[in-house]
Amino acid sequence: MRGVLTLSIGVRVSPEPGAIELLRRYNVALNYAINRILSLDLLDLRSIGRVHNALYRELREWFDLPSRVAIDCYRDALAKAWRNNPRKGRRPRVKKLSMLLHQGSGYRVKEGYVEIIGGVKLKIIGWNRRYNSYENGEARLVYREGKMMLWISKKIPKLQPHQPRDAIAVDINERKIVYGDHVINKESDRGIDRGYRWKKLAEDLQKKYSFTRYPAWRRRKAILNRIRSYHRKARDILEDWARKTSLEIVMMAKKLRYAVAREDLKGLINSLRKIKNKDHRMRLIIMGYARLGR
Repeated sequence: MRGVLTLSIGVRVSPEPGAIELLRRYNVALNYAINRILSLDLLDLRSIGRVHNALYRELREWFDLPSRVAIDCYRDALAKAWRNNPRKGRRPRVKKLSMLLHQGSGYRVKEGYVEIIGGVKLKIIGWNRRYNSYENGEARLVYREGKMMLWISKKIPKLQPHQPRDAIAVDINERKIVYGDHVINKESDRGIDRGYRWKKLAEDLQKKYSFTRYPAWRRRKAILNRIRSYHRKARDILEDWARKTSLEIVMMAKKLRYAVAREDLKGLINSLRKIKNKDHRMRLIIMGYARLGR
């Protein structure tokens, strides 16, 4: 549909045993439905009605799925099967526990709970209510690593094109970032030196525990964890700096109704690797990753 954007809103819900059991039955039924659709006697299926006649009763009776869940199951299987794909590989097999749910007859959000057909009631733990005014669409219930999420699709009107009054130019240098226009000129010091300090500590530790025969730091868990923590610290410093600075620029552009103009950074990392000075090259590569927001 033109002029409409589709978003997926995550709702954290309580992992109730009834929901986990339903997800497991759905997973088995989904893999069965995929194999049945791809089998020889069902390759001539051309409509959802024939799929319904072939699979609905089996999914309901053999796997004890609620009526609407059985319908969503074979719809999900049709989407995952490659029966119309000319480059057929191995038959798809779904391993992750997830379930397609139809809004209204499959699930409902009501008074801080998510009610799923079959008598399953999940308590809402966390929810981004920014898009509550828009109607809920189909959803997918996902259970992974002890956490359960309900991803609800919503359709919102597409924003109208905005004509900016002017542009904010962003110049990214080795030591600082300068942004503004012909009147405004602001500078933001980079976190390269702080990030480089932790990167250097990690490399020094690797050199200290690297012998001629083998790198001991890879086999000693305590040393390896310390090196990883140094790399993580350097990455966190750069990410924190990049997020804060980009937010400042965006907030200024939004306040002034300006666009943001940035230099082309394509191929930056590969070109920086060719610099011969190792220390200078490392600083620039760290800066390059911060530029690209990695």
